[in-house]
Amino acid sequence: MDFAIPSHIEKMRREIRAFIEEKVIPWEQEGFEYDEENFPLCSEDHPYIRQLQEEVKSMGYWALHLPKEAGGGGLSVLEYGLINEIIGRSYFAPRVFGSNAPDSGNAEILWDYGTDEQKETYFKPLAAGEVRSFFGMTEPETSGSDPRNLKTSAVRDGDEWVINGHKWYSSNANGSKFGIVMAVTDPDAGTYKRQSQIIVPTDTPGLTLVRPISVMGHTTGGGHWEVTFDNVRVPYTNILGEEGSGFSIAQSRLGPGRIHHCMRWIGQANRALEMMCDYAHRREAFGGTLAEKQTVQNWIADSAAEIHAFRMITLDAAWKIDNLGTKEARTEISMIKFYGANVLMNVLDRAIQVHGGLGVSDDTPLAFMWRQGRAARIYDGPDEVHRMVVSRHMLKRFAPKDET
Repeated sequence: MDFAIPSHIEKMRREIRAFIEEKVIPWEQEGFEYDEENFPLCSEDHPYIRQLQEEVKSMGYWALHLPKEAGGGGLSVLEYGLINEIIGRSYFAPRVFGSNAPDSGNAEILWDYGTDEQKETYFKPLAAGEVRSFFGMTEPETSGSDPRNLKTSAVRDGDEWVINGHKWYSSNANGSKFGIVMAVTDPDAGTYKRQSQIIVPTDTPGLTLVRPISVMGHTTGGGHWEVTFDNVRVPYTNILGEEGSGFSIAQSRLGPGRIHHCMRWIGQANRALEMMCDYAHRREAFGGTLAEKQTVQNWIADSAAEIHAFRMITLDAAWKIDNLGTKEARTEISMIKFYGANVLMNVLDRAIQVHGGLGVSDDTPLAFMWRQGRAARIYDGPDEVHRMVVSRHMLKRFAPKDET
């Protein structure tokens, strides 16, 4: 396989990085302060973000994750991963480029599984960045790492679904126009055929945004919301795909999505490494700069090596999805998920340590990046589940013949 970056992708990477460095990163502190001071309003709807979105659209770099016929960039998983490596450098950049979660994943679901009417009503405004959405799957009463146990139900009543249940970590719910909700539609079906995904407008009677969940003392931005559904009625036609296809739709969404997350983590880790190196050159202690201290040198070397290894295995997984399909890349996807989340946290921890008291303050983005990064070891499947997937694959390969 050849990991040489195609010239047109390299051009995009240069232009996107320049845009982020010039127009997004200088605004970050203002964006964080806006979120803190104006919640539940969030910076995703800030006039400056809206302005930047229009500039990105004029550049032709909007929603690069979507097919060209859907109004996107039509990039392969590998190509889009290389772009995400740059977009991931700033928390605000995905929204600016029309690729923030969960909107990006919801748009892909709607494009792949939505009816013409659903695309007209929900996909088009979402893909254009005119509205926001949430994804309702995780529940407080069941293990999020095993979605087969979900309790939220959707019962058909004539031409409607009646939904009852309890979700949380429904990110982006405040200010959203609709959500895609995972619910059990046939409790007697096989394990992977019980759930369906249903579109639920946020203003539907019975849907309540209970509270934003405080995460490490913060409830800002799009937030991670607790949501209840009390006899929520939506048209039967709001179902996505066939009844019972909810689990398979979720899996098709999560595979490439993990590549996107991992490449953004690489962008964050690289930014943290750059900050660590820059500060080490400037900060003096005990008769010299931190850059002259062997421990700091070791941290920098370890970080550079870990990021490089993480990047290579992530590009390999992306290549395999493009050439062999998501199913064939399942082991590699799990591998990068747990390995990459830990690389990100290792690099951020070292960068914070080098910055000392400044590192744990909010005067740099490092503390915010750490708070966001810690969740990476949990969402989209905790480390332990992905390690289990990899170990099962390896043990199966080397099992005695009479046990296979």
